[in-house]
Amino acid sequence: MTARLMQGDEACAEGAIAAGCRFYAGYPITPATEISELLARRLPQVGGKFIQMEDEIASLAAVIGASLGGAKAMTATSGPGFSLMQENIGYAAMAEIPCVIVDVQRLGPSTGRPTSPSQGDVMQARWGTHGDHPIIVLAPSSVREMFDLTIQAFNFSEHYRSPVILLADEVIGHMRERVDLPDLATIELVNRPQTTVPPEWYKPYEGDPSDVPPLVPFGDGYRYHVTGLHHDEHGYPTEKTPEVQAWLERLFRKIERSLSDILLYEEEDVEDAETLVVAYGATARSARHAVKVAREHGRKVGMLKLKTLWPFPEEVVEHAGARLHHVVVAEMNRGQLALEVERVLGRYKVRRVSRADGEVIQPGEILRAIEDWTVL
Repeated sequence: MTARLMQGDEACAEGAIAAGCRFYAGYPITPATEISELLARRLPQVGGKFIQMEDEIASLAAVIGASLGGAKAMTATSGPGFSLMQENIGYAAMAEIPCVIVDVQRLGPSTGRPTSPSQGDVMQARWGTHGDHPIIVLAPSSVREMFDLTIQAFNFSEHYRSPVILLADEVIGHMRERVDLPDLATIELVNRPQTTVPPEWYKPYEGDPSDVPPLVPFGDGYRYHVTGLHHDEHGYPTEKTPEVQAWLERLFRKIERSLSDILLYEEEDVEDAETLVVAYGATARSARHAVKVAREHGRKVGMLKLKTLWPFPEEVVEHAGARLHHVVVAEMNRGQLALEVERVLGRYKVRRVSRADGEVIQPGEILRAIEDWTVL
């Protein structure tokens, strides 16, 4: 273990290097700029490539191209740039191209307040691009988790041949903490599956037992077609309903059959809890303190910290909240993930603690919600 004082954005950059990222294309934007700055220096040191693009649209397009060439590739942005990337996120989902998109959220809409924290991109991360498609979204709540979940994002992306979004927030991106980094040799890394068949037999979108077809890098002697249109097993456009339906079912099935691996969360003091607090990202830090104080005051309160936001862990939430009458959902928006908790548990059970003014939710705000439930 190596102890370092690190900023969240720095931990993200180092996590990307440790995960095997060797290509980055991006455009500077607060509060994610430090990721670009650090990778501009670090990637050449490990034989990687860094390109500053003219905008966020081109950034993700370059990442997609690098990934098709065989590189582990990523970009980082914040809300306005994330909006511009939505078309190419949809393309990566359709073409099943591994890539990592980091969104260090700031207050919006539009350019908003660039240095103020927010968790306002939760629904955009799920539904920002059009059409039905699965997506994996991870949310760190500490500097160490920025490192760990960046690696996990690359592993999920490679394993499931899918874009993965790391949804941080300004607090986590800019804060500094002492971090004990693991020995890089001990980190488990995942690489995309490769094919064993000759070029003339290769089908880039063939359903196999894992539902994740091998992806051969361009330039390795395999010719195949990549398109944003619905396609057959060879990658060529199709309008045949059976082929479109088979592709769509496989796309969702490869994620849904692996929820036990993809859904990451932490439960604290839920065994005897009468009230449950659900939180993620920077807000989870305030929630943890509020739960601690409530416990000291004799209130039976537990906490569910979500690290995976999408796919939404509805069975986890249902199990944790099923026997409880009181659930508090705290987040720096107007209740985006609370909508999902209410869908699972019912609105009568859920009390929202929401802020969308660029200020961090304080433990006292969550504690008051806990106490109000107890009085009721």
